[in-house]
Amino acid sequence: MEEGQHPTLKMNLTTESAQLVKTLLDKQRHPVSPDSPPSEMKTITWVAIRDFTVEEGKRQIEEYIQTWELLPCWLHSLDFLCSTEKEHNTFYHYRARFSTTTWKKPIQGTASVYFVVYIPKVRPNTLPVEVHFAVESNRLMHTPGRTRFREGWLVDVIDSKTLLRKVVNL
Repeated sequence: MEEGQHPTLKMNLTTESAQLVKTLLDKQRHPVSPDSPPSEMKTITWVAIRDFTVEEGKRQIEEYIQTWELLPCWLHSLDFLCSTEKEHNTFYHYRARFSTTTWKKPIQGTASVYFVVYIPKVRPNTLPVEVHFAVESNRLMHTPGRTRFREGWLVDVIDSKTLLRKVVNL
């Protein structure tokens, strides 16, 4: 098992997590001038590269998730999956799993949001880490402070899984 790898995770990254890394590497090769984030968007100040640890990354992602405007019925857990190295960059992979409970359906499906903390080794260590995320079964990469998280994304994933289960069980 590689250092920094979650003990129960094989090195087979999820499609979403692998897509985040690919998109970040493409972005590094072909930089685009950043848009200025909308002023009303909630975000957090990310830790400097020199101060980053796996636990600090987890703490900050939790803090960021708290800025999302989700109904209180949503519960989540956050796990560190592994770290990977590619082209002079380190990527730290996390997964947040969301679910809701109601009195009619105490156990429902889950929807995952995959986070990657991106640390280029050629950047000054006083700059903040970069964080990006993707919703399960979606290839679009989001950036905190530039994307407003939508609760409907989680609902869509759970609904799709429920529909697929019904079709498979016919």
